[in-house]
Amino acid sequence: MQAFNHQAYGKMEKKRKALRRLLEAVEKEILRKPNRKTLDRLSLLAGFQDWDSFQEALHGEAGAETNYEGESKREASR
Repeated sequence: MQAFNHQAYGKMEKKRKALRRLLEAVEKEILRKPNRKTLDRLSLLAGFQDWDSFQEALHGEAGAETNYEGESKREASR
C-alpha cells in the first residue's frame, strides 16, 4: 500500500479551492444584470428610444411606433 503523500494532497486542495473561486467569479459575472447604458442601447436596436419606453411597450399597450409619432409630426411641419 502506498504511503499517503500530505504534500501532494495539500497542492491538490489548493488547486481545488482556486478552481472553486474561479468558478464562483465566472458565475457571478454571468448572472450580473446589465447596466442602464447597455439596456438603453439594446432598446434602440429594438426600435425604442430607451429602456423605459421598451418596458412600457412590453408591459403596457404602447408599441414602438409611439416613439416616432413626434418625429413624423416634425417632418410634416418642415
